[in-house]
Amino acid sequence: MEGILPLWKPKGVTSHDCVFKVRKILQTKKVGHTGSLDPDVEGVLPLCIGRATKVAEYLTDAGKSYIGEVTIGFSTTTEDASGEVVDEQLVTQKIRVDEIKQTLDKLIGDITQIPPMYSAVKVNGKKLYEYARAGMEVTRPARQVTIYRLELIDEEIKYEHGLVSFRFKVDCSKGTYIRTLATTIGEMLGYPAHMSFLERTQSANFKKEDCITIEQLAQYMEDGEVEAHLFPLEHGIAHLPTRKIDEEMAEQVKNGKVFPLPEDWKQDEKVVFMYNNCAIAIYQTHPTKQGLIKPVKVLRNE
Repeated sequence: MEGILPLWKPKGVTSHDCVFKVRKILQTKKVGHTGSLDPDVEGVLPLCIGRATKVAEYLTDAGKSYIGEVTIGFSTTTEDASGEVVDEQLVTQKIRVDEIKQTLDKLIGDITQIPPMYSAVKVNGKKLYEYARAGMEVTRPARQVTIYRLELIDEEIKYEHGLVSFRFKVDCSKGTYIRTLATTIGEMLGYPAHMSFLERTQSANFKKEDCITIEQLAQYMEDGEVEAHLFPLEHGIAHLPTRKIDEEMAEQVKNGKVFPLPEDWKQDEKVVFMYNNCAIAIYQTHPTKQGLIKPVKVLRNE
């Protein structure tokens, strides 16, 4: 069994919990996820099965889309609703829709984020959340991420007991912390804030409507219909450029042959070599030998 399973991760479980359950249902150890979601977050979680685990990193590196909610009025230790309140400033006057839109527009493009203390980023070999749970504050490395789209949804703003909430949709690069984005939006509007809701609606080429639940997967397994719900590994790398090759070259590619650098090859790009609609390998510029390309990943060698 091989392919990509777009799973809808429910709230209250970790991404690793989902991998464990899918391994058990499919009776295979070769299952890997493509970028974890916090336990409080639901959404698209593509899982790679069998040979498709070879392309997991490319799904992880691809862009993501979310629907999130900012609640203005207090911030928390975790930057979401599950943390302890660290700062509070109730909103006493209405925040204009155009003011929110202008704030969101300012965040489109390349921005710098500092990961929250409650995150899996490692510092000196330990995850930040391990320091946080021990009550320790450490210097966190800043990272640059890209916000491709950031829009207010429906222009609906909720006012309740001095708190203001509104929802947004965002398309962003790998590594973006939506919790931190929510707190930044609040800060730019002059208030402490946190992320009060988050749903991942797309990961790489997989959307919400492509997903199935753990319960559905178990039923499909019982009915012998699982493979009908798996996407080919090619779907997981469809965002990469491709080149068609002939049978002779396909045999050479399967054996990891190094080729001369094509004239139209872009320096840093990774290209999928395709034969008969099957991805054979992913090639890149040779890191040490000028004028050559080499396989970074051979996907099929039979």
